Amino acid sequence: MLKKIGRIHTVDDVYQSVNNAKQVGFENVSIDLIFSLPGQTEADFEDTLTKALALDLPHYSAYSLIIEPKTIFYNLMQKGKLLLPGEDAEANMYETLMNTMEKYGRKQYEISNFAKPGFESKHNIVYWSNEHYYGFGAGAHGYVGENRYANYGPLKKYMQPLQNNELPIFQQKELTLKEKMEEEMFLGLRKVAGVDKAHFQTKFGQSLDTTFAHAIDKTFTKGWLESTQESVRLTRRGRFLGNNVFQEFL
Repeated sequence: MLKKIGRIHTVDDVYQSVNNAKQVGFENVSIDLIFSLPGQTEADFEDTLTKALALDLPHYSAYSLIIEPKTIFYNLMQKGKLLLPGEDAEANMYETLMNTMEKYGRKQYEISNFAKPGFESKHNIVYWSNEHYYGFGAGAHGYVGENRYANYGPLKKYMQPLQNNELPIFQQKELTLKEKMEEEMFLGLRKVAGVDKAHFQTKFGQSLDTTFAHAIDKTFTKGWLESTQESVRLTRRGRFLGNNVFQEFL
């Protein structure tokens, strides 16, 4: 399976890497899993989960395969030569993922992330909470003040402006209030806890219920969203259709 998706590491490398990390004293280790791979069956993914959880790590991330344009997989798919499991199998794999992680005490705190209590990714929660962060280095992205920015990716292009005592930023955008509120929703709804209404009011000076009344009503009616006095969040069914929910808030 690893060879089929163009990965250069072996299964043995995974065990060796995790063992090396534990040997030198790392206790907070996470691995990424991908499902809905070409030729992968639901039984294959269940086996992957069993073996991953046998490592007894405090954190796991799991993502369904996304076919990006202009990639080898995309070209094969266009020619009908890429046999993917299909939407039903993908949904079943995600259901298995959620159930199995829960069974093994890894609580889902974001659409694709599971952890023992206290081991949630503080780094990524900054992104999902739509907070500010600096981006340092080639290809890095940052969000400071009103601006989102991106640095040059190739190292050579990144170094050129620095040699002229200039910032290596190739793209930046000043966000409007509307854009900030939209981002607050489609990022925050990735978290199982959802978006806190009081925090939204304090941050933007507007009521979440009023600002996004139509989107909340539409997604609530479809059973994708749960709205309480304190927050709005995805229902379990809504987690399967996250992108459909997010686009209603744009």
